[in-house]
Amino acid sequence: MSENTMSHTKHLLQDLAEVDSQLLQSEKMAAIGQLAAGVAHEINNPIGYVFSNLKTLAGYVDDLIAIIDATDKVASLDELRKVKEKLEYHYIREDVQALISESEEGIGRVKTIITALKDFSHIDEETFRPADLHRGLDSTLNLVGNELKYKAKVVKAYGDLPEIECIPSQLNQVALNLLTNAAHAIENQGVIHLSTGCKDGMVWFEVRDNGYGIKPEHLGRLFEPFFTTKAVGEGTGLGLALSSSIVQKHGGRIEVESEEGQGSRFRVWLPIRQSV
Repeated sequence: MSENTMSHTKHLLQDLAEVDSQLLQSEKMAAIGQLAAGVAHEINNPIGYVFSNLKTLAGYVDDLIAIIDATDKVASLDELRKVKEKLEYHYIREDVQALISESEEGIGRVKTIITALKDFSHIDEETFRPADLHRGLDSTLNLVGNELKYKAKVVKAYGDLPEIECIPSQLNQVALNLLTNAAHAIENQGVIHLSTGCKDGMVWFEVRDNGYGIKPEHLGRLFEPFFTTKAVGEGTGLGLALSSSIVQKHGGRIEVESEEGQGSRFRVWLPIRQSV
């Protein structure tokens, strides 16, 4: 091979690597946009009723202050009772407790989502480290819950797993892709099974749905960049390609089983320890 040919080949490989990196970054940005929409929806709901509760509580506080002020003005307990009845004191007393309890629940939900988002992201993380796979899966479920809840019930079956050496944020990305794909494969209401296990020095997690499945002629092309069975505008065709790249980087593999009309199963195998 001539020096010019070698140089040309080297430049082509560099260009391909750059294009591949840009494609994967494009998919990450698309996923972040999808994630942001889901998080905004999940946070907006509890914040909405907490805001409404605070407005109601503000009115109740004004009424309670009026009752307290009345104690200095009324001439008898009978007059005070009339003021309390007029301002519906007994109803306020019961409703205040319910509003506070509901608001605490809403703020707790927002806190859970923010914690899950912190666990999920770590955008600049590129270092392999010991991590709890179940924690990452649960964080991802918390974030994608809005998209899943209208399509499927999620059934978890977690095995007993050791910590694994991985880049947690990247595995979260794989789980996000597989879970959202499972939801998209379900037409009305279905079930998504999320399972984990350990065997022969490897751990695995699996996403199985009872959606419309994958045609046999498409199975061999699932991890090709830009290949998608979704309608135009509904998918980039990069999610599974990115997932495959991440899993290979971790020294693992993805197994796929599907039957048209019966659903699909994606199982991700990962080594417990990274080879030096």
